[in-house]
Amino acid sequence: MKENQPERIYLSLGTNLGNREINLEAAKQELPPQVKILECSSIYQTEPWGYLDQPDFLNQVLAVETSLSPHELLTYVKDIEQKIGRKPSVRFGPRIVDIDILFYGDRIIQKEDLVVPHSRLKDRAFVLIPLAEMDPDLIYPGTDLSVSDLLFNLELTGVDLYQE
Repeated sequence: MKENQPERIYLSLGTNLGNREINLEAAKQELPPQVKILECSSIYQTEPWGYLDQPDFLNQVLAVETSLSPHELLTYVKDIEQKIGRKPSVRFGPRIVDIDILFYGDRIIQKEDLVVPHSRLKDRAFVLIPLAEMDPDLIYPGTDLSVSDLLFNLELTGVDLYQE
């Protein structure tokens, strides 16, 4: 990467409570000016993962740039979640909005409060499908596997292009 060139960062957005379309839009509206949105995937409707007794999710992936460090970005997006109305819930439970850092350039971060690439990314078709839509050849840091390679062995049912 060239010196002073911002790293390409990928965020995932998810929502399954209230007006899901408005929730996604609210999250995107709150990101600037600290986070510049470069590209947005299509929106996908997905079945719940982990905790199944809840409404379907809308999911979207964003490519962004920021001058925030990975930890500053984590704090920033968690503040946005609360501003939009996210409340504590059961693990993998329903939520107004969830914003996760998927990739931060090609960095590998293993901290108690932040794992990048996202720790469950390889198992989640609902994140990999929109990510592959944007950049199918994106390499998972620390491997020689692309996003498309990761998708190859996953079950893809339950992740459908959302028709607004």
